[in-house]
Amino acid sequence: MRILIVEDEVTLNKTIVEGLQEFGYQTDSSENFKDAEYFIGIRNYDLVLTDWMLPDGDGVDLINIIKQKSPRTSVVVLSAKDDKDSEIKALRAGADDYIRKPFDFDVLVARLEARLRFGGTNIIKIDDLIINPDEEKITYLGKDIELKGKPFEVLTHLARHSDQIVSKEQLLDAIWEEPELVTPNVIEVAINQIRQKMDKPLNISTIETVRRRGYRFCFPKKA
Repeated sequence: MRILIVEDEVTLNKTIVEGLQEFGYQTDSSENFKDAEYFIGIRNYDLVLTDWMLPDGDGVDLINIIKQKSPRTSVVVLSAKDDKDSEIKALRAGADDYIRKPFDFDVLVARLEARLRFGGTNIIKIDDLIINPDEEKITYLGKDIELKGKPFEVLTHLARHSDQIVSKEQLLDAIWEEPELVTPNVIEVAINQIRQKMDKPLNISTIETVRRRGYRFCFPKKA
């Protein structure tokens, strides 16, 4: 499960990130609206935890951006505003929960777990191809495909952005925890594994190379 934390108080941001990582969550963090919008654009999150008041924008305005890209992503708003009208405004804007500051961390985790538990499915279904990111499972015409790890994540990311050309740099940034420590050729290795383990045996084509620009998900398309 991947969570984005958007909180401009540096100490609180760090505390939340470290606490959630101890519970096994993958986390990204931002201290402002602009960086949060960037992360939302390149990565897929199970949940976004955002402060209401940010130095360069309104956290509640992030809700529409998040939901337009991924309606099933849960959004939880943190706020020092303790009045009823503010809570109603956030919920009506599309927030899935509203937590007032200051808060107990254990209660915060329990509330986030509840939102993740009741969230919708992340399953991608295109014709006879089914990709289940939660179980790292691919099925085509009822047959399970053995594709795991980074190749699976690359395929999933491209499938979620099927109308876009995604560059190697964008794939590295979206999937690898420390993209600056790996070289772009790891993407080529992952793409090759997808083609060898999935496309070739099934006589399908899922990813096309767009010269000098990156890759695009192209299924359904006969090889």
